[in-house]
Amino acid sequence: MAKAERLKRVDLPQVDPKRERRYFNRELSWLEFNARVLALAADATLPLLERVKFLAIYSRGLDEFFQIRVAGLKEQLAAGVLKASPDGLSPREQLDTISERVRSIVARQNQVFAKKLRPQLATEGIRLVDWEELRKEDHKHLRDTFEQRVYPVLTPLAVDPAHPFPYISNLSLNLAIVVLDPKTRIRRFARVKVPQIIPRFIPLPDGERFLPLEQLMAAHASMLFSGMEIVTNHAFRVTRDADVELEIAEADDLLAATEAIVRRRERSPEAVRLEVHSSMPQVVRTLLIEELNLTPPDVYVSKAMLGLGDLWQLTELDRPDLKYEPWTGVTQARLAPTENSKPNIFEILKEGDVLVQHPYDSFATSVSAFVDQAARDPAVLAIKQTLYRTSVKDSPIVRALIRAAESGKQAVALIEVTARFDEETNIGWARVLEEAGVHVVYGVVGLKTHAKIALVVREEEDGIHRYCHVGTGNYHPGTAALYEDVGLLTADQAIGADVADLFNSLTGYSRQEDYREIVVAPLALRSRLLTLIWEEAEAKDGRIVMKMNSLVDPQMIDALYAASQAGTEIDLIVRGMCCLRPGVPGMSETIRVRSIVGRFLEHSRIFRFGSEARGPRYFIGSADLMERNPDHRVECMTPILDPALTDRLEEFLRVELQDDVLAWELGPDAWAKVPVDVGVNAHEQLQELALTRAGWPR
Repeated sequence: MAKAERLKRVDLPQVDPKRERRYFNRELSWLEFNARVLALAADATLPLLERVKFLAIYSRGLDEFFQIRVAGLKEQLAAGVLKASPDGLSPREQLDTISERVRSIVARQNQVFAKKLRPQLATEGIRLVDWEELRKEDHKHLRDTFEQRVYPVLTPLAVDPAHPFPYISNLSLNLAIVVLDPKTRIRRFARVKVPQIIPRFIPLPDGERFLPLEQLMAAHASMLFSGMEIVTNHAFRVTRDADVELEIAEADDLLAATEAIVRRRERSPEAVRLEVHSSMPQVVRTLLIEELNLTPPDVYVSKAMLGLGDLWQLTELDRPDLKYEPWTGVTQARLAPTENSKPNIFEILKEGDVLVQHPYDSFATSVSAFVDQAARDPAVLAIKQTLYRTSVKDSPIVRALIRAAESGKQAVALIEVTARFDEETNIGWARVLEEAGVHVVYGVVGLKTHAKIALVVREEEDGIHRYCHVGTGNYHPGTAALYEDVGLLTADQAIGADVADLFNSLTGYSRQEDYREIVVAPLALRSRLLTLIWEEAEAKDGRIVMKMNSLVDPQMIDALYAASQAGTEIDLIVRGMCCLRPGVPGMSETIRVRSIVGRFLEHSRIFRFGSEARGPRYFIGSADLMERNPDHRVECMTPILDPALTDRLEEFLRVELQDDVLAWELGPDAWAKVPVDVGVNAHEQLQELALTRAGWPR
């Protein structure tokens, strides 16, 4: 298609701008996703400690939401920004609506914890106890624990004319203690931070009972304030603004600028949320509100213990009877070793592409093995790799790159040091790699590099050959066991040449704009996807299936609305935020949206265009349909061309669309759980399919 014609055709007809309720609010949509996670914690059919884990995930997710999304809205409000979001809400209206919805979800959270999980844990011999219910011998044991392990690291901070209100660190749990001087009868406020280096739940000798650390501290508060009377003490927790963005275009040294961001985030001056226990008196709440420069709507009162993300500690107990049956990704038959030798991945890829889907396929015996073999192979000349997120302590990909550099190969790592909340880890790995002789690049000015690509250049008898991996997930062995992602391992020379050109544009001064097979953002991803949508809108039997984490971009949503109005049948599998309203008469009647939420976190991005009669086209890539991805990030999408591999993608999409155990459906107004009819659990069925492909007995 000529460039002019392509541009003309992607200029899609706009949905009537006067039509109300075209979009769901982005922030409220995310809260609904987190509510779906909370629903897993309430699901009595799941193993108990897995439910506890889902409650911890929900709590940590809500923390991040306040640190980033609520903080961003507060910044807009402070700056006088009046511009409404695409759904028509101003920053103030969004904050008010968020506050109302969060309170209802937190009430549900408290109920799930107090009425379901806590008593059920006790039934299974895992008791979260209160200080008042313990026996004298327990008190003695815990006093020894306090004196030996806790007391030495505590620092009470007084508040009086000589001591200003202390800085309360982000996400820290604290005790607000009111003391009375028996001589002057003056009451004073003090704050004691609950140390994060000590486990939140202190085990008693029987190994079955656990006391929250803040209760142990409260019971021994008099030791911290000798000669004073303890009037009252109450737990509270502060969330601060972590939405610190780097002005990359103005940064002379990207590494130093990113380190500065981490320091600024640790000492953020702006609090955005105060969590208190319901027992805290109003006078103490008022003091905290004033000192933290908050308002009453920023206060969230809980009857449950605060910081439920710390429940993750309990999920690490050795109780396999209360957890999912362990799953280890299988090795595809083509990648499996024989009795006499290990697989030669390069020879395998010459015979045909390999599609991997984690965690059903093993990361260690596919992607990691690909990079490791390249590092050890004397015929390999170069390895180039993007790293957006990887493991904190030990990364097989990093080890392989170091080994490659030490053996004289050209090893290149493009590390996105500005990946939010992973900056410190990425900076650490960047320095380790540089010291080992790996060429480290820190990204592109003005863009985050989010593409998941690896390239191997190998000298063979008939010349230079390229092998590459293009995927949807990070090169992280830990998340590869939990996140559902797909990736293509290929020796296709066109794709290999494209990936090589992309690396050249990322590491040098190349201004590559045209690629043979892959689609790259911010150059062409938006226009290519819009063209594919428009082509289905033009077809009499238009058909689109898209799977992604988030659908937020208004232009993409409007394109799908236009395709729906043209009669195109559209199925969307969206794990998290979805701002599109399906099933609205005259706008989105042929669009269906579902979300799969369960054991594994759905993370892959898969795009299918075309009916069975015309032959569908399949793509996988790193980008979600959010405004930032096609416009402000380096993303890579590749076609899947091998019929055997497209059949597998089709099978995967079919399973996810048939699921009635993990699936939720979005209507014009709200999400609803799909009723169980046949009993298709996508995660379990995909495990079975992986075992079958690997030749394991079922």
